[in-house]
Amino acid sequence: MEKGLLNIETVTEYDDMLGVETLHPQVSVIDLSKARPMRHMRHTFSFYVVFLKDEKNCDLIYGRQRYDYQKGSVVCLAPGQVIGIEDTGEDFQPQGYALCFHPDLIRGTNLGRNIKEYTFFSYDVNEALHLSERERHTFIDCLMKIEEELQHSIDRMSKRLIATNIELLLNYCLRFYERQFITRQNANRDILNRFEALLDYYFTGDNALQKGLPTVKYCAGELCLSPNYFGDLIKRETGKTALEWIQDKIVGMAKERLLLPSNTISQIAYSLGFQYPQHFTRVFKKVTGMTPNEYRGGNRQ
Repeated sequence: MEKGLLNIETVTEYDDMLGVETLHPQVSVIDLSKARPMRHMRHTFSFYVVFLKDEKNCDLIYGRQRYDYQKGSVVCLAPGQVIGIEDTGEDFQPQGYALCFHPDLIRGTNLGRNIKEYTFFSYDVNEALHLSERERHTFIDCLMKIEEELQHSIDRMSKRLIATNIELLLNYCLRFYERQFITRQNANRDILNRFEALLDYYFTGDNALQKGLPTVKYCAGELCLSPNYFGDLIKRETGKTALEWIQDKIVGMAKERLLLPSNTISQIAYSLGFQYPQHFTRVFKKVTGMTPNEYRGGNRQ
């Protein structure tokens, strides 16, 4: 465990830290304005947390980056992600809401089976969801439905109803992120242009030969984005996955090199970052429907 990093293992432990009542050991809806004042700290959770931040100009550190975000920002954290800022020695009163739910709560439910579809749990904090006032009301209404169910005594339907209402909230987050992607089209186009330029540069000189194939994770990092956010953005803007986009770029460059008879298939494969020519052949055929040799044979001058 990293020095100065607090790992919060259970929902109950977090409730106790904030001085709020635990209504269910695996899920909690917390009005942060009613929690006890806190000290800043860097911490990680062993459960899912969805924060609605209502502070204005709230500072937060994710990884080693400091981010400043506004009222109405939603940040979603998967178990194990590190968040917070270093202890300044000052107390502060958080504002907003937190929804905490343990993986055991959703195990065996529809939400548990589909939780990986909510890729925003792996977005960086600077890729937070920014809600309109109307969206904020919808978000809080969903939280209140979960809170209402928590006030009900636990019975055999509790787990299903709570998980269903959490799933509803997360589906609204998906909708709101769709809206945010659309309203940021100009910025998204800029990222696409930078992605294209990054690939052009990567295949200049011996970069690919020395470093291997560019991965989605590598490209996202070079563009200062999380892999999931980057992948979702590319898919929404182009209809293709980021990997498909990279493979199309590689195949386009391979076609140019195949027109030069002096280049062997193996030389082309290695120059594009493939470790094995057979892998290059599989990718080329997957994209074009023919092998590199077949393409070369059909395009002889």
